[in-house]
Amino acid sequence: MKEIKIQPEPDRQMLTIVNAIPESLLDLESSQLANVLDGPTLIHLAGRREDTLFVSVLLHGNEPTGWEAVRRLLRDYDVGGGDKALPRNLSIFIGNVAAAKAGLRRLDGQPDYNRVWPGGEETDNPEAGMMRRVIASVLQRNLFASIDIHNNTGINPHYGCVNVIDNRFLRLALLFSRLVIYFIRPAGVQSLAMAQHCPAVTIEAGKVGDESGIEHTRQFIDACLHLSELSDDSLRHEEIDLFHTVATVKIPEAVDFGFEDSARTISLYRELERFNFSELPEGTAWGELSDSNLPLEVISENGNSVVERFFINDGGLLKNRVPVMPSMLTSDHRVIEQDCLCYLMERWGALQAEE
Repeated sequence: MKEIKIQPEPDRQMLTIVNAIPESLLDLESSQLANVLDGPTLIHLAGRREDTLFVSVLLHGNEPTGWEAVRRLLRDYDVGGGDKALPRNLSIFIGNVAAAKAGLRRLDGQPDYNRVWPGGEETDNPEAGMMRRVIASVLQRNLFASIDIHNNTGINPHYGCVNVIDNRFLRLALLFSRLVIYFIRPAGVQSLAMAQHCPAVTIEAGKVGDESGIEHTRQFIDACLHLSELSDDSLRHEEIDLFHTVATVKIPEAVDFGFEDSARTISLYRELERFNFSELPEGTAWGELSDSNLPLEVISENGNSVVERFFINDGGLLKNRVPVMPSMLTSDHRVIEQDCLCYLMERWGALQAEE
């Protein structure tokens, strides 16, 4: 199959587009992909149905479950050397292979590959231009649905995320987990961009190396390949556990932090990630503070600072002021620096689809 390359403009990163799986690619782990691929690569595969499932993996280089699930899946089908016909068209975007080689979320100097999609704040860098070209390419095919696959660094259940309260989106997420989170921030993520064109979901498939996460993801993609349609029928409350992200908690770049280290401005408790998806009562302690300040950044989904709504410095202890349910808490220092400490959620009370 002829390989097509979009030549980079000056200082722009090359996007490779191919219409078949490069030889021996399915034999490679995520850390080895950069040895074969020139960089981010979009693979278009033909199946029986012409409506296309779009799957993105390795937007974060240290989250390999998506690639492991995809290469396991493709071996079952003729496009990957198996004996079964691919049920529908499939487009796969393999993202930050350079960071994957280093085992990092992103390299120093790189933007976050899941913050540079259309609709985000970063629009002028080479990676944002690349994501626009990815979308332009997949829009040439009739899109059925979009899946973006991630791992967590902290202790979290498997769950799906949507950016639109729409029955088709929710039913897509439910194929992966009955636990679903609705969010509209941060901007520039893949699922927000793809939601403008088709039902889209981000899935969080647990920690790296978890075999159950890989197999669960493989089964989910395979189920989507076989779907005839996504129903728009209304959901009952008992069918879904739906939560709404109301705020993002960050530690400002200038603030020194660590875990159970009293020399730091913020000394977080090591067991903090066990709070994920737990409804914490008012006054739960998260760690210790070195002075009387409240050195957190808490941003609502509307972009407003709401730190004093959710947190308090209680005599040197960092506590939540009101009951909260966090997600994606992690003890990974680098991930906290590059992304956030956690998200705060509330239970969603209505299932009516947005008009």
